[in-house]
Amino acid sequence: MPDTVSITAHAKANLFLRILSREASGYHGIETLFTLLELHDDITVARAAKGVLLEVDGADTGPVEENLAYRAAAMVLDATGRTFGVRMRLTKHIPVQAGLGGGSSDGAAVLHAVNRLAGDAVPRHEILQFAAKLGADVAFFASGAPLALAWGRGERLFRIPAPPAAPVLLAVPGEGVSTVEAYTQYDAVQTNDARRGPVVLDADAFASWGGIGRLGGNDFESVVFGRRPGLKTLFTRLCETRPLLARLSGSGAAVIGIYKSERDRDGAALEIGARHQRLIETTTRQHPAPGPDAG
Repeated sequence: MPDTVSITAHAKANLFLRILSREASGYHGIETLFTLLELHDDITVARAAKGVLLEVDGADTGPVEENLAYRAAAMVLDATGRTFGVRMRLTKHIPVQAGLGGGSSDGAAVLHAVNRLAGDAVPRHEILQFAAKLGADVAFFASGAPLALAWGRGERLFRIPAPPAAPVLLAVPGEGVSTVEAYTQYDAVQTNDARRGPVVLDADAFASWGGIGRLGGNDFESVVFGRRPGLKTLFTRLCETRPLLARLSGSGAAVIGIYKSERDRDGAALEIGARHQRLIETTTRQHPAPGPDAG
């Protein structure tokens, strides 16, 4: 068994997102399409005598004990009898509070990394169960799928073959959006609790980015843009750069454009400019996310 493993934790974007209903528990049922991006955080996990130590570089992610990477490590260590501990270094590249799933991806990656240190003692299907317990998006990241339709709270997944990798431009404003606040605002403007009607999702619609772009938008857009006019302006500017698809990702604050070519994406970045927002050039993934590598 290795003493050190390294793993990448990739970002995601929501290519459509429908909020279906609010459960009695307060959680919301959703339907969404996740795509995995090449943008990623870097995590190194080393065996230690006992306990869990997490160091984070590149962003303020809040109290360490509440970090999903910390909780994921503790979950696997508990399942394997606490025969050893771990030291982890997390280098953040994915913006926080941007709807790109960085924290959830970190948690999923650590589940796999700590399990590798334990000799893969926890079966894969149990790791996926752990992921669902950690958070709604964590299951998608733990699956490694490059493209998946999700429903329920986002933990029920159907893998779909991804179209060829395409250039992506992420525009991230300086101020993030709290997912809890976004849901609260969404609930406040709803006039009834009627469930949304069904939408037929034909398999051919997922074969191209243009087809995916015609499936629908993001229910958070009207609420978040209403309270953040600057973000709405940024989204409008992104749409004017002629992407195949443009969306608010998750509850925001990042907006994503997918383009035909790198030339189109790079031209879009020049049109928008980086004066009031961070621009990140990346691509979608066509293949599953890589697992942990022994150091």
